Amino acid sequence: MSAPILPGAVLGVLGGGQLGRMFALAARRLGYRVTVFAPEDDTPAGQIADEEVRAPYDDLGAVERFAASVEVVTFEFENVPADTAAAAARHAPVRPAGALLHTTQDRLREKRALRGLGLPVADFAPLERPADLDAARREVPGAGVLKTASWGYDGKGQRRVEGPDALAAAWDELGRARAVLEAFVPFEREVSVVGARGLDGSVALYEPFENAHANHVLDVTSWPARVPPRTRDAALAVARAVLEGLDVVGVLCVELFVLPDGELLVNELAPRPHNSGHLTIDACATSQFEQQVRAVCGLPLGAVEPLTPGAAMANLLGDLWEAAEPDWPAALALPGVRLHLYGKAEPRPGRKMGHLTVTGAGAEEAAGRARAARAALRG
Repeated sequence: MSAPILPGAVLGVLGGGQLGRMFALAARRLGYRVTVFAPEDDTPAGQIADEEVRAPYDDLGAVERFAASVEVVTFEFENVPADTAAAAARHAPVRPAGALLHTTQDRLREKRALRGLGLPVADFAPLERPADLDAARREVPGAGVLKTASWGYDGKGQRRVEGPDALAAAWDELGRARAVLEAFVPFEREVSVVGARGLDGSVALYEPFENAHANHVLDVTSWPARVPPRTRDAALAVARAVLEGLDVVGVLCVELFVLPDGELLVNELAPRPHNSGHLTIDACATSQFEQQVRAVCGLPLGAVEPLTPGAAMANLLGDLWEAAEPDWPAALALPGVRLHLYGKAEPRPGRKMGHLTVTGAGAEEAAGRARAARAALRG
């Protein structure tokens, strides 16, 4: 195993968004320096970093110079091009590895990898050329969801398909891009498990989070998830199988559908900290972001024990700014409310600008107070 990268070293981050910002905050607290590589200036992550390198991801010369100036490279979103990760790997270890990026940034590759690990996924069929239409109609004959194979998140690049006759029209709406048709899943709730795996193969898993969405965007996460013990154990087992089966070094989130009988289907993977895990900053002994620092640096993973019986996170989207500046004092006057803003200058509808976390006596109580605090922001 490689020697650990100790505090004082420079850590490199590909991507300048809020996940990189919270990673940089955790790294700085542990005594590391941080360099961020992104195509923009004054990014959320760059505001916290020691150095911000502005260049396109396809400027591989700039990527190599960036990687040569740091001890390890990680990423804060999965849409970093594979060539970028490969260029960085010529000068510094990339953790998680670029091979994991290659798998998870394409829904078809991801689902095939999950099936290869023996994990449960909804029935699906590829749509890569017109000749695939008939086979897809046979394999997913009922209602389904058509998704672009790559570059989709927060509900983007998706169309509901009510039956086989509607498939061709839905694919036309997506520009006939390479896609996957997934059988519609009548799930009871959605949960996620965030876990970390170290260089030594050790694994640390947070208890499952329960996620509620609005307009295909995560709205409120409550924790612990309201699932029976066997479902909780199965969710943790799936997350461990993914971390080990895909040889992850770093943090990864597994999103899961809980069916009415308590069985699980894997929805998708995120090979980095996840929106649902933001409450670990305030509710757990080690946050998902500190865990990412520890994992990519080869340090022992931190404890994941809860510091509170329950917690919740409510996303703050740019819609809150439509009428006026949110009423921050009103929300912060409520007990147990913590505000996390991402330093984004321009609020836009649907854009994630920050989040609130609340700790409490249980998941439902915390979620109720998180919603009340967010409502108070509107005055």
